Amino acid sequence: MRVLKGKVRGDRVVWIVHLEKDMFNDFSLVEIETEAGVLRVRHGGAGQPVLLLHGHPRTHMTWGRVADQLADRFSVICPDLPGFGQSYVPVDAPDSRNSSKRAKAIALIEMMESLGHQQFDVVGHDRGSLTAFRMAMDHPDVVRRLITVDGLPVLEHLERADWKFARDWWYWFFFAQPEKPERAILADPNAWYGGTPEHMGDEAYADFRAATWNPAVVHGMVEDYRAGLGIDRHHDAEDRAAGRRVQCPTLCLWSEFDDLEDLYGDVLDVWKPWTTVLTGHSIRSGHHMAEEAPDELAAALAHFLERTGYMNGTP
Repeated sequence: MRVLKGKVRGDRVVWIVHLEKDMFNDFSLVEIETEAGVLRVRHGGAGQPVLLLHGHPRTHMTWGRVADQLADRFSVICPDLPGFGQSYVPVDAPDSRNSSKRAKAIALIEMMESLGHQQFDVVGHDRGSLTAFRMAMDHPDVVRRLITVDGLPVLEHLERADWKFARDWWYWFFFAQPEKPERAILADPNAWYGGTPEHMGDEAYADFRAATWNPAVVHGMVEDYRAGLGIDRHHDAEDRAAGRRVQCPTLCLWSEFDDLEDLYGDVLDVWKPWTTVLTGHSIRSGHHMAEEAPDELAAALAHFLERTGYMNGTP
């Protein structure tokens, strides 16, 4: 493996990684300009479009083994989320509004329109599930079906938080503090984030490492959490007060060996007030499902997308 460091777009540092390709076969890697900034996106396959959104602290490369299995039936689009990987880092605002899931959803829809997709299905894992959920809530004319993986509306997390949440998910509240989280992470990103090439694949691991050593990206990822505890929570509360729900069919997946069930009990019960048509189940995996159980996850996604009608009833 060989890694070269360079500078692009002002003072922002990016890492260019050269190594043998082990995933995303026959996919194109492009940069797409949106009003908010440039998004790095990999896309390939043929068929109805499916947008895959990764979580913290990964990049789009986490989806490689899943994307390869879906590409023979779907057009698969995998961007780095705003603030992550090599996509743009949102401009700071006092209330973190530019890192809100609403703002990120708008940029991603603009990206999809640039690729020729006016309507599409969206899958979100972890922090990506928050953006996917917000996209489905705000843009029911765009999102045909929603799939969340190890995710809940942020308001549900916060209102259900107890001592177990504080013990195991303490970093949510640490990341809300100014400056200190970035300083702690950047003191030793490898120790903070862990990860191995054996689990992730060499190329995905190198991409992940490059991102987590980039101060601008670390700041962007932490801002995603600051927005979650502030403006994103308000957006969820406004929707609930107005009685708004996700209008499209929704699939909720969660990792059997992660702690979503331990914290909240029946995950589907938590999602029911936010959806209109809901199904879901667990998958035998740890949290990073696309890396740990890609075959099972790809099969679950394909089964749902091939057998569930669109929001307007059209197959």
